[in-house]
Amino acid sequence: MEELGNTTVKEFILLAFTNFHQFQILLFIVILLMYITSVAGNFAIVVLVKAGPTLHCPMYYFIGVFAALEMLFVSVTVPKLLANLITSNKKISFIGCFVQLYVFNALGVTECYLLAVMAFDRDLAINHPLRYSPIMNYFFVIVLVNMPFIVSFIIALIPTIFTAALTFCGPNEINHFFCDLAPVQNLACSNPFVSNIVTSVAAIFASLTPFILILGFYIHIIITITKIKSVEGKHKAFSTCSSHLTVACLFYSSVIIVYLKPKGSQYDKFLALIYTIIIPLLNPFIYTLRNKDVKEALHKIISLKLRH
Repeated sequence: MEELGNTTVKEFILLAFTNFHQFQILLFIVILLMYITSVAGNFAIVVLVKAGPTLHCPMYYFIGVFAALEMLFVSVTVPKLLANLITSNKKISFIGCFVQLYVFNALGVTECYLLAVMAFDRDLAINHPLRYSPIMNYFFVIVLVNMPFIVSFIIALIPTIFTAALTFCGPNEINHFFCDLAPVQNLACSNPFVSNIVTSVAAIFASLTPFILILGFYIHIIITITKIKSVEGKHKAFSTCSSHLTVACLFYSSVIIVYLKPKGSQYDKFLALIYTIIIPLLNPFIYTLRNKDVKEALHKIISLKLRH
């Protein structure tokens, strides 16, 4: 707390894509269209899950929550980026920066754990079909939905506090389009070693732990599917989790690309676009195009609306 008093920086400058002056308007238009499509697509999934009687089961409830989470996730960073692209004001307040940093990381970690919950749901459904309904009762589903939020917001809080406790007295330009732990820590005047270690440990619990869980669940699922004799049975078993597996692969591959490479690259902000907006944009299409139940529910709702 003493070091917080020594901090003289009151605001940060988000440089975003200022090096590409001639492409600012083009980037604004493209990112705005992607943002609108992403929010609209994920909102449609939420509405579809709520309105479609055939989708009133734990699997689709989790998909609906994940879609709602995606809308929040993109809205933490993209509106500020859009404003940054078309206005001369690139500033974000010190407090605003840390609020964005915390909420962004908390929601990102929540996605990691919710994907693990969804993998557990599919593993239970495929490997223990007779026990699935008694176990996945209303109360247990609510617990499974809320636990990722509770765990993630605690995990994200710890490195945020340690980073905020650093002294910021000099450079305040962040070469990114949003506030994240590493770019902010690099601007500290005091030694960020402890906060870097805390961030690394938090990252293990934030991404590696749920990734190992997902990997374990899907290895178990694949082993079970290979034992099914009929081709139709194998296809049916795998089709129930193919959409989720695709989303999980896209999400974790983008995170690995961004975070397992040397920090400070000028391409960091471009790579960050993958998991901040491109993945949330693709998710609704993956769930509607690869999921038979969702397509049927969508067709029924559209047919019903056309009749009226």
